[in-house]
Amino acid sequence: MNISVAIPETSLSDESQKSAKTRKASVIARACAIFGVETIYVYGEGGGGRGAKGARNGGSGKSDADLLITSLRYLETPQFLRRHLFARADDLKFAGVMLPLRIPSHATSRRLEAGQVREGVIVPAGGRRGRREGGSGGKFIDVGASRPLRYTGRAPPGRRVTVRIKNAGPDVSYTEIDREQTGSYWGYSVRGRASLRPLLAEWRGQIIITSRKGRPVRGAPVGGGKKGGGTNVQPSRILRDRSDLLVVFGSPERGVHEILGGGVGAISSARILDFFPGQQTATVRLEEAIMGALAIINAEAA
Repeated sequence: MNISVAIPETSLSDESQKSAKTRKASVIARACAIFGVETIYVYGEGGGGRGAKGARNGGSGKSDADLLITSLRYLETPQFLRRHLFARADDLKFAGVMLPLRIPSHATSRRLEAGQVREGVIVPAGGRRGRREGGSGGKFIDVGASRPLRYTGRAPPGRRVTVRIKNAGPDVSYTEIDREQTGSYWGYSVRGRASLRPLLAEWRGQIIITSRKGRPVRGAPVGGGKKGGGTNVQPSRILRDRSDLLVVFGSPERGVHEILGGGVGAISSARILDFFPGQQTATVRLEEAIMGALAIINAEAA
């Protein structure tokens, strides 16, 4: 079962400083990576969504949506590839406050081993790392090793690729593979959507909409435990089957009901659940909601 999440492009609007917005984006990325989220959809809250309250970064003129998407993609990219794929930009001014994901694709060893899977980016021979091979033409793959690998495929420079090392040297050989063939969690993708309703309409699988207006997710006491009664709790069933799951979250200022403008109950395959019944705080922050909801879902799916 693949899990995806949908969050609004105003997810960072409750923070006033860009440094705090950047750190919040990294907390969201960490929560998604911990539970192996496949895709993070960043949706607009109607129209283009760019005019929503709080959608500007401290007067910088760039939207929170841009900052959020850039930060999420930057964090998912292995550190040694970032200099190839991300130019210096104002949205990455506070990249130093980001929390690293440390997922399997973020290999740090410069030593290659047979059977190892590495993430890389295609670079021209005239590039900084390609020049080390002494060639005047052709392309290479930077996989974070001591030297780049010669590339003979047709993909253009700047394209990310995943490879499995067949022979680690001295003549390195490898084969390109799909991310699904890595055998481990390889990170999430980030996709922007103009609005939420079309995404829900085209989703093929389960949909969970998180809301305080939803059915409480509760546990029921089960037998066992010490004398005087057990305290073990078995979660109520959340998942209907093993089909792909989309978990939808509202913004810091508006819930999913308000964003969609009604008709939530008519969305096919969607259930509305409250993952924090009896909460004792006035609000649950988005990053807390993501972590809590995915933890409960993960416990049932395990």
